[in-house]
Amino acid sequence: MVSIPLNTPLVLAAGLALHGLRKRSLSPSGAAAAFFVGYTMLSVPLRTFGVALIVFYLTGSRATKVGKALKTELEEGHQDAGYRNAAQVLCNSLSAAVAALLWSALYEADSWPSRLYKAGNLQELVSGEKLPHDFSQWCPLTPSPSAHWSRALLFVTLGHFACCLGDTLASELGILSKSPPILITTLKVVPPGTNGGLSKTGTMASLLGGLIMGVTIAVSLVVQSPACRSAWTSVVPPLLLWGTLAGGLGSLLDSLLGATLQQTRFLNSTKRILTDEAPAPAPGADVKVVSGYNLLTNNQVNLISSIATAVILGVFA
Repeated sequence: MVSIPLNTPLVLAAGLALHGLRKRSLSPSGAAAAFFVGYTMLSVPLRTFGVALIVFYLTGSRATKVGKALKTELEEGHQDAGYRNAAQVLCNSLSAAVAALLWSALYEADSWPSRLYKAGNLQELVSGEKLPHDFSQWCPLTPSPSAHWSRALLFVTLGHFACCLGDTLASELGILSKSPPILITTLKVVPPGTNGGLSKTGTMASLLGGLIMGVTIAVSLVVQSPACRSAWTSVVPPLLLWGTLAGGLGSLLDSLLGATLQQTRFLNSTKRILTDEAPAPAPGADVKVVSGYNLLTNNQVNLISSIATAVILGVFA
């Protein structure tokens, strides 16, 4: 396998950040965060982390453009919501970025995470002998017992991106459903865009998002690792299955948190949902609370649900 030139991660990360700025899907702070996260994940010799990030970003960004005019009619602040800042970028990448850094620390001997890992005497925290990466000899998803953390970290990455893309597609495409959504906690009909609202379109979209990430990681592993190609029957089916499940599970967790701990408000004068990015309504405005308590923001809900889904897959897959 020909190694990627050293400057390629830098070029790709810069390209992603500039693409987001040009398309106005990223604010300046969001572009800076995307560059940092992108360079970190793309620099890992196991390209799966970087490829998964790119596919998630491009697919999610494309989904936000679908039916944009209709979503603007249904949600106050939707225009600004598509303009992601640094906090939103980090909430949608944290678990996977940490997994990528840990993989580099354990299996890439000369990387800065590995040097930091050794300098901090953290070896005792992770059991087992650490193997340097050799993709012709062992598949990162089906490694020997001495490299068992590799499989767990890959499933953490799958869980994270399956949850995030599943939720993104459910939110962006589910709002276009011709049938009104129902609230996950009460099963009552609620306005489109309500946090915690479920629709058939949104549910199918969340499963599709998880499947897309499963396919992405499977293809990346099979292409890069001869060992994964020879054992593809133990690589591809589990990733597709767990990816699809994680897309649905992550979206359900996000919906449950959104329906209970995130407040949804409806402005009766415009008949639109007030998003977190919407300007404050005028004093005396006729605002109705549809659901939830004002305890978490949308970013915090995304962060919690993605971490939970990532950990669940890392432990049980």
